[in-house]
Amino acid sequence: MICCLNPNCQQPLNPENEPFCTSCKAKLVPLLRGHYRPIRPLGQGGFARTYLAVDEDRLKTPCVIKQFSPQIQGTNSLDKAIRLFNQEAVRLHELGEHPQIPTLLAYFEQDKYLYLVQQFIEGQTLFQELHRQGIFSEQKIRQVLGDILPVLKFIHDRQIIHRDITPANIIRRQIDGRLVLIDFGIAKQLKDTTQIQPGTRIGTEGYAPLEQLRSGQVYPASDIYSLGATCIHLITGIKPEELYNPLQGRWIWRDYLLKKGINVSDRLGQILDKMLKDLVSDRYQSADEILREIGGQPLAPPTPLKTPPKPATVPPAPISPPPGARLPLPKAPLSDPPVSQPPVSNPPISRPPISRPPLPRGINSNPKTGTWGCVNSLSGHSSWVTSVTISPNGQTVASGSLDDKIKVWHLQTGELLQTLSGHSKAVNTVAISPNGQMLVSGGDDRTIKIWNLFTGSQLRTLTDHGRDVSSVAISADGLTLASGSKDRTIKLWKLTTGTLRGTLLSPAGMIKSVAISPDGQFLASGGLDNQIKLWAIDSGKLLRTLSGHFNLVNSVAISPDGKIIASGSKDKTIKLWDASTGELIRTLSDHAESVNSIVISADGKMLVSGSSDKTLKLWNINNGELLYTLTGHTNQISSVAISPDGQTIVSGSFDNTIKIWEK
Repeated sequence: MICCLNPNCQQPLNPENEPFCTSCKAKLVPLLRGHYRPIRPLGQGGFARTYLAVDEDRLKTPCVIKQFSPQIQGTNSLDKAIRLFNQEAVRLHELGEHPQIPTLLAYFEQDKYLYLVQQFIEGQTLFQELHRQGIFSEQKIRQVLGDILPVLKFIHDRQIIHRDITPANIIRRQIDGRLVLIDFGIAKQLKDTTQIQPGTRIGTEGYAPLEQLRSGQVYPASDIYSLGATCIHLITGIKPEELYNPLQGRWIWRDYLLKKGINVSDRLGQILDKMLKDLVSDRYQSADEILREIGGQPLAPPTPLKTPPKPATVPPAPISPPPGARLPLPKAPLSDPPVSQPPVSNPPISRPPISRPPLPRGINSNPKTGTWGCVNSLSGHSSWVTSVTISPNGQTVASGSLDDKIKVWHLQTGELLQTLSGHSKAVNTVAISPNGQMLVSGGDDRTIKIWNLFTGSQLRTLTDHGRDVSSVAISADGLTLASGSKDRTIKLWKLTTGTLRGTLLSPAGMIKSVAISPDGQFLASGGLDNQIKLWAIDSGKLLRTLSGHFNLVNSVAISPDGKIIASGSKDKTIKLWDASTGELIRTLSDHAESVNSIVISADGKMLVSGSSDKTLKLWNINNGELLYTLTGHTNQISSVAISPDGQTIVSGSFDNTIKIWEK
């Protein structure tokens, strides 16, 4: 079948090979942009129509196409509609990458329509779940809070307010049971000074707070209100507007449950009531405040479904959302678009014996070469661990986290040596200098901080980036620091003084990862444009672009001899490239989800990868053989590191832990 893209067509499905729609006579477009094939409409709302589609260039991977189709008259209204649609693409681009916010695959104009192509999330909305399974228990409500509040922290830290949180805009992903926040079509940047016109209603009635409905003013507490309204709808099965008594000026959702013989703990009741306060100042002001109230960190998600993975199929028609609710649209990054001191060798520290727990929880080994197992799990961060690194002497681990902290640990004992506080937002990346004396960190506060690793004192702060700092790397001679950012630039610094040496611009998209060659001659970067770029460090010239990934590149690494470039991508693959020719050597493809971090051992023989599928995989870099799969983390793995002797692997995860693995 061919789907007609005329937004007014009432019967859009047509037989194959028809040049024109049999219903509306519009010309049929089998493929958008040459590879997106619309299958059928999913729904229509506002100025957009959505279609279920497949990407023919990616083995018919399901996706969602959102078509901007204005049905309005007047230049001002049309301009506003276009602005809102463009804003959705910009917001998704700014949010970059989050496992619970669908990925934007493309944004383009064709045949006088604007299109967003978004990741398809297979699952059901909480509104659908409510109608199919009945009202939510208190435990399920706590799970909703534990799953969505960290997502709100993530977007609020980036100064973005969703403005339309409802049961119809939260999908429970089928593959793992995690909740995904969708439909950023009316999300607002806090610094955006655009005034809402009188009479314009932003948000869904019953879920949006008064300040949003009356004047368009929004704050993080506005999203918190909407999440609270969502929760009382789910726990009662009644629309929020019917659970408020205007004469008494209070919410009566608990009274309703009591009449039904349903008890809710006072603690949860107090939390939801505070989320739903009329006055902004009376509510929780941040997601963190609520997370602390419910136990200090996000609650575990529901148990993943046990059904084995199967090829995605066209889902059944969804249950209609509640009246007035916006159409839930799965989404997803834009494609296309002090004095220098001599090195000091630290004296070796004796390795105390490690008490090894039983190994069956988390290994899959090759019996011919022994077994890798988890020998320690370090807990201390109150939120997701985003980055880990090991010191050159193999004795120290540093970790960065969404809790804005850096922690330094003794690798062998697991002892927490110190906590470094200085970043005002999440720490995304950490690295240790080759002489082991300095630690470098980059964060969402747009800064790079350089620390004395031994004393924990902050030596300097570098502030030239305009957006979040995603990645840092230090050259083997300890002289050059490279930093990659969401501002689409790579900056080169003199590490010992903090002097900016140069800026490399990558106009196609934000930078996710940078790596410096062992000889310090070139730099590799990966990011939102699905490509790896090689740059000459001295001249800043772009040497080569490596293309082959179908989704963003999360991590790049360079072999110790500088001959191989490795890249890990959200397309679930690792690719190995010839650094001198740019030719693809091989593709490693055993991960079930995004590859978030890769590292190559010091002898150049092994590559370690960490993935959103919660596993680490160890590969023979020479022949691509999968050597081991290590399991034990309960959430996605964000970062991996390997000790200089190749005998210890460290992994950081969104389960808030760091795990130590040894052979």
